[in-house]
Amino acid sequence: MQREQISVFDIFKIGVGPSSSHTLGPWRAAQQFTASLRKNNLLDNVDQVKVLLYGSLAKTGKGHGTDIAILLGMSGADPVTFDVNAIDSTVETIKNIQQLQLDGTRNIHFNYTEDLIFLFHESLPFHPNAVTFQAFLNTGKAFSETYYSIGGGFVVKEGENGNEKEQVELPFPVEKAADLLHWCLTTGLKVSEVVMENELAWRKENETKEGIMQHFHVMKDCTYRGCHTTGFLPGGLNVARRAASLNKRLVGEQPYSDYKSWIMAIRNGGNGFNYILDWVSCFALAVNEENASFGRVVTAPTNGAAGVIPAVLQYYITFCDGYQEDKIIQFIACASEIGSIFKKGATISAAMGGCQAEIGVSSAMAAAALTECLGGSQRQVMMAAEIAMEHHLGLTCDPIGGLVQVPCIERNTMGAIKAITASQLALQSNPDKAKVSLDAVVNTMWETALDMNSKYKETSDGGLATNIPISLPEC
Repeated sequence: MQREQISVFDIFKIGVGPSSSHTLGPWRAAQQFTASLRKNNLLDNVDQVKVLLYGSLAKTGKGHGTDIAILLGMSGADPVTFDVNAIDSTVETIKNIQQLQLDGTRNIHFNYTEDLIFLFHESLPFHPNAVTFQAFLNTGKAFSETYYSIGGGFVVKEGENGNEKEQVELPFPVEKAADLLHWCLTTGLKVSEVVMENELAWRKENETKEGIMQHFHVMKDCTYRGCHTTGFLPGGLNVARRAASLNKRLVGEQPYSDYKSWIMAIRNGGNGFNYILDWVSCFALAVNEENASFGRVVTAPTNGAAGVIPAVLQYYITFCDGYQEDKIIQFIACASEIGSIFKKGATISAAMGGCQAEIGVSSAMAAAALTECLGGSQRQVMMAAEIAMEHHLGLTCDPIGGLVQVPCIERNTMGAIKAITASQLALQSNPDKAKVSLDAVVNTMWETALDMNSKYKETSDGGLATNIPISLPEC
């Protein structure tokens, strides 16, 4: 049996909000489908395409922008490079003229209300996030493929297991936290150093470092942009952006035109507990308000939890003097390994495990990374990740209106604060006396996910989603 090999760039992906499983994943699935048409020399024969959305993709698809992602993906747009300011106009044009340029080359008739079908009461057994693409050809034949968006932007085609990418020889293969700890203790390497050694199996060290810094710059720009953008979030809940007003209250009215001067102003503003706490919350709010507005973010490890790691990293940069390239790379590399352990041993999909699989995992990743960067031992790094997840166990996913806004945005602030607290606890503790291992909490999270009622798994069929009466406009 092939083991899943996960790179830092599998856990961290540049994309567009608001959801990695409901937006980025379906976007990638649509791209893969058009690539299949092209590979099979069928693209020029396509007359019509129908898209069937199942389970969670159907129930919260419009709130998560699944329909938008599908249209853009089939049109040949890429989530890493597509101009986010052109999303609304592009989608409206497709709807109004009832025409879609398949793969950016083949114009076909496409009726949004008839050809994009939300099957609210149907689900496929492999995973709740399923989408089937059907292409009807001018030869009278049809071509169909089904994809599953399994969380964090990962996509699996039906009939495959997700491990089809070329296997490499990793010097330090890791399946569980115990494996990681073994390599760390036998070699003396830090978690981030194990990661960087493994990444050499895929690419040169300088390429990995450049890629990590590219992801950091997206996080940084997203945080800065979110802290300076006012208004209301789209979708109909009329949720006001809070990060910009909080930023202004904390740093003053004077505008700072660039990131570095802004960070220096924040740093010079104080170091009291409440002040730092407010900033961590502000950073997290900023990212997820951008995410909710179809902004460009980094999955960390998902879009819904995209604010936790940037907020804790920003805390480290601003208040712990961590604005150094090697420290930023160390932070992100360490975080990625913890995320991959949860991905392998449990899930990072809220549709499978509730919000513990997103905010909980991101908090564990951030706690571990912060602990290593602050000088913690390898065992303390594992302990911090375990503490952070232990106190997210059972967290449900019940987005109001199917939007990644309430309670999702505030949960990123909670995950970030818990990560910092978990790190501090681990740094002040003897990990040899810990009662719970990281592997034990990963297993517990997965068992909890299996026991959790489906209405608390990103369906908006329970919890806050049903107890807060709302009336959203028709999409």
